[in-house]
Amino acid sequence: MDEELRQWLTLGRGYFEQKQYAKAERYLSRLVERNQSFADVYNMLGVVYHDQGQFARSQRAFEAALRINPGYTEAALNLAVIYNDLGKYKEAREVYQQALARHQSHGGELDPVVRGKIANMYADIGDAYASSGLWDKAIEEYQRALALGPTFFDIKLKLGHAHRDKGDALGALQVYEEIVQQNPQYLPARVALGVAHYALGRKAEALAAWEAVLNLSPGNKSAEMYLALVRGADAEKAEKAAKG
Repeated sequence: MDEELRQWLTLGRGYFEQKQYAKAERYLSRLVERNQSFADVYNMLGVVYHDQGQFARSQRAFEAALRINPGYTEAALNLAVIYNDLGKYKEAREVYQQALARHQSHGGELDPVVRGKIANMYADIGDAYASSGLWDKAIEEYQRALALGPTFFDIKLKLGHAHRDKGDALGALQVYEEIVQQNPQYLPARVALGVAHYALGRKAEALAAWEAVLNLSPGNKSAEMYLALVRGADAEKAEKAAKG
């Protein structure tokens, strides 16, 4: 590599690491015009294009990185994200499963960052299924995500919601209870737990769940709303009974 290309690469990487993507692109794009042998340069350009919303260009850049280095896990995962953004869920799944298989074939543990990325990709596909009402498929994807990220409580909450929306109230309740046991400070799970109890006719347990939220977070709007609704309904029933 001649000195000018080396300088472009240094500047491009520096700006990229600082997330000054417009400046990074200026140097990295010049570099690939002269030398197309650097997989990491194409990967950086793919990230830049994705940030700019240029998904087609981003896809081509990540694909170029993988042509140069088929074992480039970071580029593979980034490509899977692009496929997912473009609605190419089958392609996204194939790419990150291949990335996962490469790590497993080498007998090593997944890097925590890579593990987290793959878990979130499974969750994204679960979201797509959930938005289409395909609850069983959504549940399957959320479970795959949690196998990689068992402490991703936002994903576990989505798993509970998928059970709930499927009509499996007991399944949802079990998931919410598990989250509260694992992370008592995660208030969205406590709120959802109260709703699940109430749906099953367990009013006392529901009220206790929402009151626990207010003990941890005074003024919590969701808990206050549910408590007001239930207590308001009780008061209305009592008033009707008194008149009747």
